[in-house]
Amino acid sequence: MKTVYDLCMRTRERITVSVPSAVLDVARRDVEAGAAASISAWLSDAAEDKAQSETLTTVLSDLLQEAGGPLSDEERAWAISVLKG
Repeated sequence: MKTVYDLCMRTRERITVSVPSAVLDVARRDVEAGAAASISAWLSDAAEDKAQSETLTTVLSDLLQEAGGPLSDEERAWAISVLKG
């Protein structure tokens, strides 16, 4: 019979990492506060957030290049004004 752990580990790999003490302190506090199920879950979520952010940055960079390069100051000001409503 498969356990929940077995099912979750099918899509995950176990690794060993070194992290700054301050990062580990934050992770521990979040686990103690119930904001994360475990330090492993906290680190996994942080890594997924980083991967998504970098993917988005790459996509946006590619789109900007296709549109003719980085925004001018005027284009950036217009975009900010539209986004702020």
